Amino acid sequence: MGYLGGFLITLRQVGRRNRVTREYSGGRELKRGKPQRDEKAPKPERLHGRHVLNRYEDGMEKCIGCELCAGVCPAKCIYVRGADNDPDNPTSPGERFGFVYEINYLRCIHCDLCVEACPTEAITETKLFEFSFTNRRDAIYTKSELLVGDDGKPKHMPWEDWREGEDLLTSGWVRATAPSGDATFEGVVGWSGELGYGVRAPEPDQIKRDSSQSAPKAEH
Repeated sequence: MGYLGGFLITLRQVGRRNRVTREYSGGRELKRGKPQRDEKAPKPERLHGRHVLNRYEDGMEKCIGCELCAGVCPAKCIYVRGADNDPDNPTSPGERFGFVYEINYLRCIHCDLCVEACPTEAITETKLFEFSFTNRRDAIYTKSELLVGDDGKPKHMPWEDWREGEDLLTSGWVRATAPSGDATFEGVVGWSGELGYGVRAPEPDQIKRDSSQSAPKAEH
């Protein structure tokens, strides 16, 4: 294309009808004169998105500040510091809790290794993948932003586009309920209850799911 072609593309963005930045619609926006469409593409159950820090059903935090998630992270995007629990008013059931917890999403590759390493099932990844930042500070999520609320639901930041169901099938739910090739664990829940969700139902058997999806529809 060359330098001239690059300058022409830049000049096309300057004008009253074209704006370089505009409000995020959360979906696809069609050309001028046509109706707008604000829909997301369907996501697979095992998609890894924005993290959350979970809490037990009684409201106590699951994170114990062990820093294993930070140690296993290949992108070095997680920073954790633990602190001793107050015996009279503990934050977590153990001796320590996650006092500082930060994730830098400018580095995160959503590999889900932090979920695998967590011994208390504290961190999981949701299906939210539509979030953008206008400054670097917003891209570094702190504990107050990652920790679920009193209802057990993820907190919604202004730059995130949450839709119904994107917090239901977390990566932790899939890890804990998948048979993993051993028929002994099919249909067995291996995950503790979570605030707002309780004990989630196990993942369906792969063979049964495939057969139900491929079964021919009855003719009328």
